[in-house]
Amino acid sequence: MRRALRGVLENCLTLRHLVAGLGNPGREYRLHRHNVGYMVLDELARRYELLFSRQQAQALVVDLRLGERQVLLAKPKTYMNLSGNSVGQLLNFYQIPDERFILVFDDIDLPIGTLRIRPGGGSAGQNGAKSVIQRLGTQEFPRLRIGVDRPPGKKAAANYVLRPFSKEQQEVMEFVLPRAADAVEEFVRAGIDAAMNKFNGIL
Repeated sequence: MRRALRGVLENCLTLRHLVAGLGNPGREYRLHRHNVGYMVLDELARRYELLFSRQQAQALVVDLRLGERQVLLAKPKTYMNLSGNSVGQLLNFYQIPDERFILVFDDIDLPIGTLRIRPGGGSAGQNGAKSVIQRLGTQEFPRLRIGVDRPPGKKAAANYVLRPFSKEQQEVMEFVLPRAADAVEEFVRAGIDAAMNKFNGIL
């Protein structure tokens, strides 16, 4: 009886999730709108006093324990357009099913302060998400999109996302990033339906 119970517990403890946040490596990109995925993972690492000190599959990674769940936080270092290479390698190495993987990235089509969790869908024009979809051969995996607003006027989106937030946007993001980190934790602990019900919408 004890042996069977220990076996069940060990299986639960080895249940692993992958949380991949998209961004571009390098200090010059650190505060850009395109690096929101990195920022959310940095918030998770900060609250649990963890450091991204290990590299695997072209990503900076760190292990996090949330209750009975083991979580691998990963920040691909391939630059945005090749993010799928890193994410695909990690999913294959750890044999993580799609339902225990969530991709975190910016979305210019959502207003600043908006969180949108979905079990699947397109790339929303985000090249990193597009790369992951192409590498996995499916778009049916969970994602957390974080609104960064559209550029004003006719400014090119590519230039806009490779710029820091405005002062007003930064003030909003100071509240959004912890909430996005909370949403990731809810996804890991309770599943995507619970996370969608609790966190989808504008701050």
